[in-house]
Amino acid sequence: MLNLKIALITTYPPGNGSLNEYGYHFVRFLRQKTGVAEITLLTDDLPEGQSYPTEETPGLVPLQIIPCWKFESWHNPWRILKVIRHLKPDVVLFNIQFASFGSKKIPASLGLLVPMLAKVSGYPTIVLLHNIMETIDLKNAGFNSNPLMEKLTRLFGTIFTRLLLTTDWVALTIPKYVEIVEKKYHTHNVLLAPHGSFEDSPALSLEAELAQPLQIMAFGKFGTYKKVEQLIEAFRLLQSENRPPLELVIAGTNSPNAPGYLEGLQQKCSEEKNIRFTGYVPEEAVARIFGEAAVVVFPYTSTTGSSGVLHQAGEYGKAVVLPRIGDLAEIISEEGYTGEFFEPGDPSALAEAIAKVLDNPERRREIGTQNYIAARGLPIAEVVDWYLLHFQALLELRDQSANGAALPQPSGQPSGQPSGSGITILDFGLGILDCMVAIALNLKSKIKKSKIG
Repeated sequence: MLNLKIALITTYPPGNGSLNEYGYHFVRFLRQKTGVAEITLLTDDLPEGQSYPTEETPGLVPLQIIPCWKFESWHNPWRILKVIRHLKPDVVLFNIQFASFGSKKIPASLGLLVPMLAKVSGYPTIVLLHNIMETIDLKNAGFNSNPLMEKLTRLFGTIFTRLLLTTDWVALTIPKYVEIVEKKYHTHNVLLAPHGSFEDSPALSLEAELAQPLQIMAFGKFGTYKKVEQLIEAFRLLQSENRPPLELVIAGTNSPNAPGYLEGLQQKCSEEKNIRFTGYVPEEAVARIFGEAAVVVFPYTSTTGSSGVLHQAGEYGKAVVLPRIGDLAEIISEEGYTGEFFEPGDPSALAEAIAKVLDNPERRREIGTQNYIAARGLPIAEVVDWYLLHFQALLELRDQSANGAALPQPSGQPSGQPSGSGITILDFGLGILDCMVAIALNLKSKIKKSKIG
């Protein structure tokens, strides 16, 4: 029987960093599992006046929360590693994406070094990576508009992917990601870990279909590849036709890369009383926000990974309107979701897709029911079981290695090849050297600009 002490590096409510909802639901079910003795969350610092929950719930695994890193900070590696070494966990799990630790190049890069450093320090380490650089539209995601800088960013993405692959295993949420990484990096320590749906499959309810006004809802962090200007234009087009009262609800906050984005839009729309901006949605209000929506719209120009919002919409049996692009199309086809589709960049096409759902209650129920069934197919509780099985396998590999026994190969691993990414010490050294050169060049550029200024 396992008696695991787990350290999980993640964002977590009431923090509003990327992946905070996934971290919340993952931990919620992890605390219900036998074989787990203690969970410690290594979270980001909260703004002054906020604090993480401290109450203990009888019957659940004890949870300790230690804020020890900050978005955009250069000190994150030292702070996180200090806590890991103090805790001495049995396994370390990172719930991250490429911009988890910063939108600026240096803090983001330094944060991405931490998984490798945890592994080098002797702790079994798994990275749950929600996106890969090879599929990110950097311009629309708010990272680069300069072609040269985009090429440099992708180069650094390759370097840091190699460094992440020095950990024991990297878990990816989409089959295409696994194929891309295995082919490009010639690695066999990449695993497919489905995203999973967050809720305990609440009973399917169609109450929102009877509510007036009918709510059109968008949910997430906005301003980069999730933009709502065209959704607002589409909403105005829908209102100009003979329909029951409508309300547009924009639920969420700014992307870290787009501060002030929603506030600017809210000011422009201040005279339109049927456009509502909710701001940050606390976890206890998520069910109500989704429950009141007649349709959930995805105003995306690109995607950067598996969509938690799509899974949430399915859990509440909601019809969705989506662009047929990138990872969303991949998830839809593979996990059984459906919806009405539109071409990004065309408000008329978006309005037409929304109208097909709003004007046809039967179609709305059909889409919502299929998405509900898809969401029930793989709840996150089963995904957590998957991780526990891999934690156990990883610890068994470590024990066998300590005893000098031949290591069994992970699934799909060629016979005779050691477990791991196949990255040599030379690769590791070159990666670190490249990082140091990049940081030096960045600093030199800033100094030069300041002298010119």
